[in-house]
Formats: sequence, C-alpha cells, structure tokens
Amino acid sequence: MKSINMLTEIELLIKSNHSIIFIETAEEERADALIKHVADRMNLGFFIWSASKGLRRIDGQEEKGSVYQTVELALALGHVESSNFPAIYHFQGVTQYFEDVVTVTRLKDCSKTFTDKSGAIIITGLDIKIPDQLKPYSAVIKIPEPNVEQYQELLHHVLRDLQSKMHIEFKLDTEELNKLLNNLKGLTLMEAEKVLTKAIVEDGMLAPKDINRVIDEKIKVVEREGLLEYYPNEEAMDSVADLRGLKEWLAKRKEIILQPDKAREFGLTFPKGVLLLGVPGCGKSLCAKAVAMEWGLPLLKLDPSNLYNKYIGESEKNFKRAMQTAEKLSPVILWIDEIEKAFSSVSGDHDAGVSTRIFGTFLSWLQDRDGDVFIVATANDVQKLPAEFLRKGRFDEIFFVDVPDPESREAIFRIHLEKRGKNADNFDMKSIVEATSGFSGSEIEQVIVSALYTAFSNDLELSSTLLLDEIRVTKPLTVTMRDRIGYLREWAKGRTVSAH
Repeated sequence: MKSINMLTEIELLIKSNHSIIFIETAEEERADALIKHVADRMNLGFFIWSASKGLRRIDGQEEKGSVYQTVELALALGHVESSNFPAIYHFQGVTQYFEDVVTVTRLKDCSKTFTDKSGAIIITGLDIKIPDQLKPYSAVIKIPEPNVEQYQELLHHVLRDLQSKMHIEFKLDTEELNKLLNNLKGLTLMEAEKVLTKAIVEDGMLAPKDINRVIDEKIKVVEREGLLEYYPNEEAMDSVADLRGLKEWLAKRKEIILQPDKAREFGLTFPKGVLLLGVPGCGKSLCAKAVAMEWGLPLLKLDPSNLYNKYIGESEKNFKRAMQTAEKLSPVILWIDEIEKAFSSVSGDHDAGVSTRIFGTFLSWLQDRDGDVFIVATANDVQKLPAEFLRKGRFDEIFFVDVPDPESREAIFRIHLEKRGKNADNFDMKSIVEATSGFSGSEIEQVIVSALYTAFSNDLELSSTLLLDEIRVTKPLTVTMRDRIGYLREWAKGRTVSAH
C-alpha cells in the first residue's frame, strides 16, 4: 500500500467513526509524519503523547508546548475525553499499559466522545494485542515496508544533502544501483539513511563495495530476531561439481534478480524456490550456499528447532515472525535443511497438533508470501514428507540429486584436494574414480580427510595409495542403505527432474 493510499485509508476510517486506529509499524517517525499529513488534510488539530513528554500539540512543524500534567497516561486520556477540540491524538508506546483494566476502560470511554466531535485516537507500535473491550471501536492497519522507489528517493535526498557539504563520487552502474536498492529492503528508512550516509561520508563515494555495508546492516536485523541464522556467502557454483541440470535452471533465473523491473515488465515474477530431494551428502546444502553467492543475495537458514516453544501458541508465532523477517529482508535466499524433520509429526498428535498448525501456516505462506524470498529446501527421506508438500505449485521445481557419475567424482576429488593445497595431477585419478563408484560428495571428502590424517601421523605425503586404502575400508550409503536409496530413486522417476 503506497503512502497516498495509506492517507486515504486512515482518513476514511476516521470519517466512518472508527475512534481508535491501531497502526502496526516499527517506524514511529514515519507513522508520525503520516498522521500529521492526515490531520492537515482533514483540517484537524494534531497532538502526540509519549511517556517522557506527555501530550503535546503540533502545529505544522512547530511544537506548541505540552499540555499541563499529561505525562501520566490516565491524565492524558482524561484531557482527551474532556476536550471538545476536533483533533487526532497520536499515542506512542501505550500497548504496555493494556494489561491494566482501568486504563483500557478509560481508553474505551475516551473513544466514545468522538461520536460528538471529529478526530480519533491513533496508537502505533509492533505486535499490538488489542484488548477485547476496544475491538468494537477500533480498526487495524499496517504500514507497509518501504519500497524500492522510496529507497531511491531517500538515496537522492542523502546525495543532495551531502553534496552541498563535500565532493562525492557516484561509482555504481545501473545493475549495481538496483542491487544496492534491493538490498536496502528490510531496513527502515531511518536505518537506510544512516547506513547510506556512513558509507558515503567515510570515503566520499558510493561504490559497489558499499552493497556489503547494507548486507551487514541486514545481518543485525536477523540477529535481533534470533529465529533465522545468517550464512556468509563463501561458496561459489564452481565449488559444486556436476548438477548441470540444476545449475542451468538457476542460471536462467539469475537475470530476474539482476533486473527485477525489466523482468516484471516482461511478465515474470520472482521465483518461488526449489525442493532438492536425494541421497544424503550429494551437495544439496552446498547448492543453497552457492545459489546465494551466484545471485548475490543474503542467505538465511531456518532451523525448525528454533521455532518450537513449550507455551501454547508461541511456536506458531515464532514461525510467523521468522517468515516476516525473511520477507522484510527480501530479496533473500531462505534455506531449510532436511525439511522432512520439521514436519514429520504432521500426521501424528504427540505434539498437540503444533506441527500440523505450523505446516498449514507454511503451506499458506508458500502460496501467498509478500516478499521476494527464494526457498531452497532439502530432503533426504521422501517418505516423511506430507503429500500436500509435494503438490505442483508449492515450488517452482523438485529436483532429484543422486550420487555423482565418474566425471563428477573426479571433479569433486580435484576440488577437495586443491582446497587442501594438493596438486590433483599428482594422483592416479582413474583408479581413484573407479574405486569410488556409489560414493557421495561428502564421502569422497571424508576419504581425503581420513587419508590426510594417516599421512600426517606417519610423516608421509598424501598419495594415491593412502586414498585407495581409505576407499577400501569405507562403506558408502548406497551399500549400507541400499533398499532405502533404491526406493528413493524409484519414487523420483516421473515425479522429479534430474539435477544432473
């Protein structure tokens, strides 16, 4: 909802005798400016109350002074109730008083006086729980997060303001500017102004490196919420061997991230995400990290264990807060590892239906999410996934990830050997690759690690012989869990797309 629509909405609510309007927002200053604008449009007086300064009248941009003895909320409400002056009263930070029945009753009595005079009481805050007594007299609206156009307007304002004081070099091309503005999403306008100003003042320029400053600021938002984990972008697609089908699919959608406006004009929307099913240890989780690096987006991980709470209703609230945080920080990659563990209790009742309710909320969110959130969900056991989860449309695509073929196994060996400072050309790759048929990527890595331990403890250089010795004593999952993996492969036929 744009600002002009918000103004019209608030004005309409006041005209239709909603005497208490709750505005959900974290940006008190932005709400204050909006409410002032409404008061001006309706030719009403404007008062603002805070616990430190009491009730004050604002005329235009000037404060006309405090109303005597209104620091206490009860006295401020008493003044509103006894006044015949048509006005809008903005109360900040009063939701903490809603546990007090007397205060709530006083607020209700106060709201009734607006049947005989123009105006309303507007209460702002976050996660507002409206007392039952006030519901018949009230309405709730939410100020939407700032959009790209508002961030662009803010950037122009910051540049214009700073250019009057210092020389500034602007070193962003169109693609980099879009990336910067998109990464500002999730920050309040005040937070965005601070991070942009600091980035420019520090070295007198706005350059591509400053995009990382914005991402660092967004990390702080994630840490404040405590429900999602931020993962730094450290893995590139080059570190993922094979998975050509998945890589091609992702590459086609990269331009949507880089040129969102052009994509929207073309009729394309932000992709929903992918579900990666397959053999454990074959690079599904690595892919989530690599996508974030390739697309230049922050990577957030949802650990379902962080959501569950012993108090009734809190787990569902935690899930909603986690999804709101992801949307707030969009565009973003949301990684849910081993998603079957989160919803394996959906068919049972041993958790009092909590998993079922969270699962239902998650399905609804998948369909109706507001922000640009690309989900990378991984699963190893398809039998534990609820059938509704696999329906077409939940994800853009379901990929099956199997153990690597000979060419991919050689690439994996080379990647892990070179990571550890070893020249892969010094090893008998043909014999090593043949000996690791049926090995997953993580099992190949472990072979190298174990051989390195053996070499180090015996003061030897890593060799093909040591690697082959470790391979001989390693039993891969395709052997130890042959039946389960066979079932998974059979299930995937005709239901999924090969990631290879």
